Amino acid sequence: MGTEVIVVGAGPTGLMLAYELTLAGIPVVVVEKQRTRGTQSRAGGFQPRTAEVLDLRGLLEPLLAQEPSENTTGGHFAALPIELDCRPWRTRHPHPVRVPQVRLETHLERLLGERGVPVHRGREVTAVAQDERGVTAEWHADGAGGEIRARYLVACDGGHSTVRRLLRVSFPGQARRMSAVAADLTLASRSEAVPTEHGHFSQYPRSAGGFFTVLHPLGPDLYRLLFGRLSGDGPDGEEPVSAEEVREALHAAYGQETELGELHAASRFGDAVRQVERYREGRVFFAGDAAHIHMPIGGQGINLGVQDAVNLGWKLAGTIHGWAPAGLLDSYHEERHPVAARVLRHTRAQRVIMNLGGDNEIDAVRELVIELLRLPDTNQYISGMMSGLDLQYPGVGPRLIDVDLTTDDGPTPASRLMRSGRGLLLSLDGRRRSVGERSDRVEHVMAKTDEDLDGAGALLIRPDGYLAWTDTDGTPLDTAFARWFG
Repeated sequence: MGTEVIVVGAGPTGLMLAYELTLAGIPVVVVEKQRTRGTQSRAGGFQPRTAEVLDLRGLLEPLLAQEPSENTTGGHFAALPIELDCRPWRTRHPHPVRVPQVRLETHLERLLGERGVPVHRGREVTAVAQDERGVTAEWHADGAGGEIRARYLVACDGGHSTVRRLLRVSFPGQARRMSAVAADLTLASRSEAVPTEHGHFSQYPRSAGGFFTVLHPLGPDLYRLLFGRLSGDGPDGEEPVSAEEVREALHAAYGQETELGELHAASRFGDAVRQVERYREGRVFFAGDAAHIHMPIGGQGINLGVQDAVNLGWKLAGTIHGWAPAGLLDSYHEERHPVAARVLRHTRAQRVIMNLGGDNEIDAVRELVIELLRLPDTNQYISGMMSGLDLQYPGVGPRLIDVDLTTDDGPTPASRLMRSGRGLLLSLDGRRRSVGERSDRVEHVMAKTDEDLDGAGALLIRPDGYLAWTDTDGTPLDTAFARWFG
């Protein structure tokens, strides 16, 4: 079997990357060692920037149509009782969007199947070899095996990445200090301590009976429970989660009258913090949890993974199509590695500030941070950091604000113009500009708007939604074209 790109792993990162490559006309093969998709919710929703990125490709609307998200509650930092306000960032999605990760994965896999890109399940990669011209991955399934040859391979196979192990790529960082469980379940009975409605995340954490817990509703009669022992002790990530240990945590935190109904799915996680030193090893790239892991809090993992995929996808496609300028592919590491490093730092800080062990000294720090979050400037800074809306790569402008436009085809939000996955030259000043021979990678749209975009009359937007150029920055448009689009 031959292709252009092998994507190893069919989680949100791998599927989003495969979708981006397919949009660009790049043949791709997706392999996944799990035979079936898990039903566990995993991430309970998306941060505002993830919602914007999905909106750029027209993926968010059908997800919300399946089960509308009516969340009007702001995000949180370290489960503190102050809502993060994203409205100053001028987004159409100022609140986290409640769409379980599994729903995004199912939707993306279906879209890929419609485009003729199936996920080859039950195939475990057993060897990876690369040379000057490409990568060969050997796989094994049910006593049979084979190999796939491609120009590039992207490891999106999670925190225990097989590809990373096979290539002996180090994963430096801090080992886990606690073990915890995430479980989707129903309750046969419940005490008054059990929340029955969606609210701000800060109302869910509890510590009692030697356990810390977070219990919140996912939907009618369905709950998500996170729990662990305050001592930090617990089985490793390979041991199955039993109904008895879930029941013990429920009784400790919510009383004997809170009884487990059905345990739908459960998994273990820890607070290890690790990141590969280089996101590229020759013709192999790392993305999502294969590149970075941290304590799951605030939807940061799926936020990072989806944006890793959208950052890498168009650069990989441009390289394969032959128009990518020198250094474009290496900019994936240069741009995304610092972003994840920042998330690793602030998730470590959040773990301390959450004070799961009830330390009086840390309680004093919590009170101070709560006071700071009440200040508008501090709240805006933290909301931008947690949501991903403040992201700006070195030498690149901020994200495109999704303003309302009027084009020759009628009214449209700006995001709708980027569904093809190509770059966008947006002229708002009535002046028609040429994209030269780049029409296969950049669309030119004439439009009008009543909203201010920092005085810009024309903007060049990268496929991942970040500004490559505006007519106010003093750089010739041709220079920006050459830098990003060859």
